[in-house]
This record gives sequence, structure tokens and C-alpha cells, in this order.
Amino acid sequence: MKYKFLLATLASMALTGLFVLAGCESKDKKETAEAKAAPKYLVLYYSQNGTTKMVAEEIQKALGADIEAFEVEEPYTGSFEETIARVGKEKQDGIIPKVKPIQADIEKYDVIFLGYPIWFGTFAPPMAGLVDVQKFKGKRIVPFCSFGSGGLEVSVKDLKAALPEAVIAEGYGVRTARTAAIPAEVNRFLIENKFVEGSVEQLPEFSAPTPVTEAETKIFDAACGDYQFPLGTPVTFGKRSIAQGTEYKFDVKSLAPDGSEASAIIYVIVSNNESEKPMFTRVVR
Repeated sequence: MKYKFLLATLASMALTGLFVLAGCESKDKKETAEAKAAPKYLVLYYSQNGTTKMVAEEIQKALGADIEAFEVEEPYTGSFEETIARVGKEKQDGIIPKVKPIQADIEKYDVIFLGYPIWFGTFAPPMAGLVDVQKFKGKRIVPFCSFGSGGLEVSVKDLKAALPEAVIAEGYGVRTARTAAIPAEVNRFLIENKFVEGSVEQLPEFSAPTPVTEAETKIFDAACGDYQFPLGTPVTFGKRSIAQGTEYKFDVKSLAPDGSEASAIIYVIVSNNESEKPMFTRVVR
């Protein structure tokens, strides 16, 4: 009897131990799976006048991401005209500005939000300096930028060429004249691209392109007429209703820098608030 009791006790202890081990193993696997499921984010950006910084901080806040601003060894100082003159000469001479070493360990991160202003139609030279030395191999890169008129699409294309070993995702851009729109637009961007949970109203499609009339030309001129550079002549338009009012999509004929004929798409919002003038949100060339 004592022998049988001893065997039963040992069997019970062994079984209990197996359950404990199985429970621990299950918990460990769950914690490991959760760790793998939660990507590590870094927001890495260059900002000249503060707009790109505003976008960076909005993304960082929404994701709880690490954040770092990088700098060039020889800062771009002086007036707008002086900065443009310097950048123009650098482009002409093939000079890529050197950047100071970044502090973040890139290898720790799964997704890197890469921010920059648009200069001369694409990412600013400081970003060119960064991608010249850091190729972000195997990383998912999410571009974001600020601009005077546009340039997101061209900059994403140029990033893909500069970073062939990275995965370049869809990006977000905002005009420096529209900083008030940043929180809502960044929130929509993060939800639509599944970086955060939530839902946003599905936007309707634009109506079919229609030749502009005097009424649409007046809207276009009110939104674009006071911009510092000519944006072209609207030819056709489509429109859709959005929460803020009505959004127009203008197909525009313009001139390229070399004087040849070019085309662009310009998006304009006419606010529900009649006291607000129409504003263009971006130019896609």
C-alpha cells in the first residue's frame, strides 16, 4: 500500500509539474508572440522651419514612438533667398551636405517614419545627406514631408531609388500654409495605413472630369492666384463632398522649368465656412 501510495504521489507531482511547465511555456509563447506583433517605431526627421517637426511630433504622440531630429554639419541659415541660392549651387556642383551622426540604433526598429521638407521639388538636401550614408537595409520606411505646393510623390519615387534595400511605404505630406490640418490628417493617415486602430469616414470618389467653367476658374484663382509661383491654368475638374466642405481636383496645364508644356493635378478645398477663402492643399506633378 505504501508503495502504491508513493507511486501515485510521484505521478501526481509529475503531472502537476507538467501542467506548470505547460502553463509557463504557453505564457512565454504568448509574451513572445505579443512582442513580435508590436513593431518598434522610430520617427527620424529634419525640419527647417518647424512644420516637419509638427508632423513628426504628431506621429510620435500617436504611436508612442521614439523620435530624433537629425542635423547637417553646416546648417542652412539665412533668409529664404539665401537658402535657395545655396541649395541651387550645391545641386549644380553635385554637393551632398554631410549630416551629423544620428543617435538612434537603426537596427532596433521595424518601422522608421522619415521626415523632411520639400526643396526644389523633392526631399531637401539634408535628407539626401542622410540616405547617402544610411541605407536602412530591410527596414520599412514611411515618408512624411512639408512643402510649399507639393512634392510628396516625387520625393517618394526618389527615396525608392536612393534606398533600394528598404521598403518604402505610402507617405503623408502637408503644405506649410495648412498646419492646422496636421492633427486630423495624420490621424486619418495612421488609421488608413493600420498603424493605429480606429475608423475614419470613407471619402467618396471625385466626379468625372468636366471642362472648367467661369465658376470653377474663379475658385481655382482664389485658391492659387496669390501663390508666389504660377501654378498653371485649369482645364478640367472633378469634385466631391468632404466634412470640411467641397474638394476639387483640377487638371492643370503649366510650364516646366525648361519652358516645355507640363501638366499637374491641383487639389483645392472650398470650406463650408463662407468667410474662409478656397485653399489648395497640394500639387501633384
